[in-house]
Amino acid sequence: MAFTIAYYHPLVLATIEAWPVDVLADYARLVELLSNHGPVIGMPHSRALGQGPFESRPRGRSGTGRALDCFVQDRRIVIVHAFPKKTRATPGRDLAIARQRAKEIQRG
Repeated sequence: MAFTIAYYHPLVLATIEAWPVDVLADYARLVELLSNHGPVIGMPHSRALGQGPFESRPRGRSGTGRALDCFVQDRRIVIVHAFPKKTRATPGRDLAIARQRAKEIQRG
């Protein structure tokens, strides 16, 4: 049974669509995995960031991106934040944004 992928806001999708073509292609592959298997597809594709959200890890020769998502009931996964990866660790600011948005979605 498939999962539905949604985006918190059109700007999240626009950020992803601005990634280099090779990173975007890997992201498309990861979204397919997410929609078929759910939010826990495991390393190296995805990992949990503490209690959440999950971090999808698309990459290509020209760079790396990160898409942070949360699982919502009824087999729905919402991509709450995305950014180009430039540092080794996920920046605290990006993680805080994703966690706040995930809380908003969970509350309804």
